[in-house]
Amino acid sequence: MNLFAFVRDNAGFLGAGAVLMFTSSYGQTFFISIFAAQIMADFALSDGGWGLIYTLATSASALAMFWAGALTDRFRVTTLAKFVIPGLAVSCLWMAVNETVTGLVFAIFVLRLLGQGMTFQLAATAMARWFVRRRGLALSLSSMGFAVAQASLPPIFAALLLMSTDWRWLWFVAAAMAALAFPVLSKLLAAERTPQSATEASDAAGMEGRHWTRSDVLRSSLFWCLLPMLLGPPSWGTALFFQQVHIAEVKGWPLTQYLALIPILTAIGLVVTLVSGQLIDRFGTGRLMQFFGTPWIIGFLLLAWSDTLSGALISFAVFGVATGLQATLITAFWAEFYGTRHIGAIKATSTSIMVLGSAVGPGVTGVLIDLGFSFPDQMIAIAAYFALSAVLVWIAVERTRARLPASA
Repeated sequence: MNLFAFVRDNAGFLGAGAVLMFTSSYGQTFFISIFAAQIMADFALSDGGWGLIYTLATSASALAMFWAGALTDRFRVTTLAKFVIPGLAVSCLWMAVNETVTGLVFAIFVLRLLGQGMTFQLAATAMARWFVRRRGLALSLSSMGFAVAQASLPPIFAALLLMSTDWRWLWFVAAAMAALAFPVLSKLLAAERTPQSATEASDAAGMEGRHWTRSDVLRSSLFWCLLPMLLGPPSWGTALFFQQVHIAEVKGWPLTQYLALIPILTAIGLVVTLVSGQLIDRFGTGRLMQFFGTPWIIGFLLLAWSDTLSGALISFAVFGVATGLQATLITAFWAEFYGTRHIGAIKATSTSIMVLGSAVGPGVTGVLIDLGFSFPDQMIAIAAYFALSAVLVWIAVERTRARLPASA
């Protein structure tokens, strides 16, 4: 089946995944961090204080996600979306009206749990389960929703901030956009397939021909060898967006011009996402995972040493390669190596790690900034972290690839 025929025959499912990916944006760091300066000013917070609040709230959401994410193995996407999407819209409203630090912690917790956590989880696990032979392509196509959001929302909302005297009204706009996603999803998934409706024979097995449970995964050496790399992109990639106001100030770049580079990252990420989906379907995820850390290493080194926006543009192009791989590779890796029968619970663990990592990055980097270490100064150490993690991943995958079923 060619690409056109695949999209035509599966437009509803792919469209639902894209809508969910887009809607997850309101709980993603790249969106919340647009308002960092206004939030710190209104609540009298330093970089470290704001980072600590973000870390605490996000860490709590990661713990909740560990159990909540497993619900995708038991319930339809539309059933869960009836609670998740309205809840995300309400959390945006709460962000708009809240005036206390305690309320801010709660707002960030719910935004992270329902946005970056559950909404993203619904999209990723649905694609991994609904598609087998074209899983990589399905993940890459649905990820276009996230790519569009990442490219369009930061510059648009940053421009609206310059035109507004109150940042809070933009969260009312976000709430309305989140709420509008639900009727669209309901129409796209009118004939949704459910996890229970698929026969056991349709589940794709993982290593050793087994259907790995979450407890099996947590006892496997492969998982623990991959853990540092799994934590890397959400920790330091999130910090890259979280500290975007700080980076622009340190480098002496106008914020709007710096944010205008994000569409470059997204465009390249989109191309890489589509290409990686095809490569995953043809060659498998193991080899790609071994090179996953390389663009992160290069990107952070380039941005650390860049004195001009032209240099930053090159680094953002490299980050686009990294995020493009991330959009499809991780979920496809779990499905290929551990099977799809329990993919919801396994992906929930991965998502919890992702959310936890996104809590660590802003907190650690914020504290270091308060101690006098600018984020560009920290990027050299971050690149070294990715290098060490990549070595560990390479060794682990080499040791386990032979355990995959022959069909893989």
